[in-house]
Amino acid sequence: MATKPGNGFLGFQVIFRFLAIAGTIAAAYLIITTTQTISLFGIQFSARYNYSSAYKFFAYANCAAAGLSFFTLMSVLLIRPGNYFIVFLHDLVVGMCLMAACAAATAFGFIGKYGNSHTGWSQICDKFAKYCDKVTYAVGASYAAVVFYFILTIMCAYKSNTPQ
Repeated sequence: MATKPGNGFLGFQVIFRFLAIAGTIAAAYLIITTTQTISLFGIQFSARYNYSSAYKFFAYANCAAAGLSFFTLMSVLLIRPGNYFIVFLHDLVVGMCLMAACAAATAFGFIGKYGNSHTGWSQICDKFAKYCDKVTYAVGASYAAVVFYFILTIMCAYKSNTPQ
């Protein structure tokens, strides 16, 4: 049975979109559900994602990327766009937003892990180890999604440049 040209492209696109959705959902789930409460000198301290604007941005960007990726996956499967330039632009913008969210979360995580002696911010990951570990996994999953979006961007740029 002969296959139509472009089915390989569609298959790879579906796989990478599914992986990007999985990475962003995993990152959003991990960052939103991660919380830890400790007691120091009889005082309760807790760590949550919504205490940091960087982690809130990270969570919301991953949720938005997962939703947009799902709709794009459905449109690619059901409509099969002939004009891949629109899909290219979509992948580029979503990938850049995810990269910005990853950069913000990484910078905030770095301060949490190592502190900043110049500003007097002390490290917290020695006290909130479980919280920091889960945030690290969330950021790693999101960076994986960024890589998948980068691959999708290259694929769609190539496909939009080739005659149909």
